[in-house]
Amino acid sequence: MLEQVKQLSEIERSVLLFLTDDSKDFEELTEETRLPIDSVRRASAWLNEKGLAVLKEVATKKFSLTNDGEKSLECGMPENVFLETLTKLKGEATFNELQTKSGLSKNEFTAALGINKKKAFIIIAQGKITETGVASEQETFDYANALRDIVDGVKVKEEIIRELSQRGLIEQKDFTKRTISISKSGEEAQKLLKSKKVARVYDVEAPVPKIFAGKKQPYTQFIKDLRKKMVELGYTEMKSTLITQEFYHFDGLYQPQNHPARTWTDTYQLKQPTHGKLTNKKAVAAIKAAHEDGGVSNSKGWGYKWDQKTAEKLMPPGHGTGFDVVELCKPCTVPGKYFVITRCFRPDVLDATHLLEFNQLDCFVIGEGINFRHLLGQLDLIAKEIAGATKTKFFPDYYPFTEPSVELSAYNSNVGWMEFAGGGVFRPEMLENLGYAKGTTAIAWGLGIDRLAMMKLGIKDIRNLFSQDLGYLREAKVMK
Repeated sequence: MLEQVKQLSEIERSVLLFLTDDSKDFEELTEETRLPIDSVRRASAWLNEKGLAVLKEVATKKFSLTNDGEKSLECGMPENVFLETLTKLKGEATFNELQTKSGLSKNEFTAALGINKKKAFIIIAQGKITETGVASEQETFDYANALRDIVDGVKVKEEIIRELSQRGLIEQKDFTKRTISISKSGEEAQKLLKSKKVARVYDVEAPVPKIFAGKKQPYTQFIKDLRKKMVELGYTEMKSTLITQEFYHFDGLYQPQNHPARTWTDTYQLKQPTHGKLTNKKAVAAIKAAHEDGGVSNSKGWGYKWDQKTAEKLMPPGHGTGFDVVELCKPCTVPGKYFVITRCFRPDVLDATHLLEFNQLDCFVIGEGINFRHLLGQLDLIAKEIAGATKTKFFPDYYPFTEPSVELSAYNSNVGWMEFAGGGVFRPEMLENLGYAKGTTAIAWGLGIDRLAMMKLGIKDIRNLFSQDLGYLREAKVMK
């Protein structure tokens, strides 16, 4: 018993000391112990489970106020309001006048009229109601006090309860009252507590609930840190949109209008509206010339009739490089370093490394004296500094808008080798036709941020980046 008492909590000890053979309800114990009623409830339940107290549930009845009763308590009993209004009207009024001035409902007015007439407080003659003066000479009972007593749980006389019930001001409801009394074991525990101070024992090795601290979703934090890192590296962020035009997504990147990548199997198109106006007429004319005959550049172009209607088609972006074209058409500042983080959409097979929607980081650096070696250096830097890659490999690649072009694969012990990014040097057909001086070059690259995050977070399934599994999110490491 001593060991059991040592392990009692403070609220259990407080409640136990006030228990007797007579049953007490929680309200009584709250007053005696000065504990919140919720603490009394918890302590009582624990003492009952440990066999130190006995909890009982007793079915009982209780009166409560109806809507009319609550109104009478707040505004006054109808019969009192009736008399007060009649007094203000100099002791005499018509039925309509008195009901209007009193603000009583039809039922309330009828009930008040009957009560006051029965008590001879009023008389009715020639269609008018007149005070008798009796009410001012004798003490009248105010039922509002009885209503207040019912709310406070004070006992009210049976005849008054009957009267209020008949008038529909109160109603009886069944409820269960819980009481607690001390058990034989509880009496022994109580004696130990009273006879000497029994310090509570704590098991410092006992398991405790795990606390999950609030934190940002790992991938959201990763993107925020990535944006900060790019700005620290001297890049200016470009704006992106969820809808673009084929002009920026394909034509501005010197991709012919009959290229297979522009079909529905490789990109999405907007169903409604289908087209949007191109307002930069100078850029449109320059890109048109580049496609048809090379324009001002030393190129033959693609040699076909360029169609502006095709270029005006609306679509969700399939890559971020189209926003490089938006910036180049302004034109952009030379020299300059730019980046964009954008949401991309592309038909694909959903698996551990591919999504139908993904985020992409796209960058370009423009100026004089920039070459292919600078591109390789930037790709290697981003893979190692931002993604945590330990090794990188470069392979030849092809894009319609860059020459030469390259593919980057990166290695990380968490996910192994992974195709990481693609890039190249923008073709002269792009830059020269948009008005940039000869000798100006631009290197550009794009990479999937989702895969970047997989490397950094040590995730092998790309779908986990967008997981709603609380178990995974709670255990995911915090980005530093």
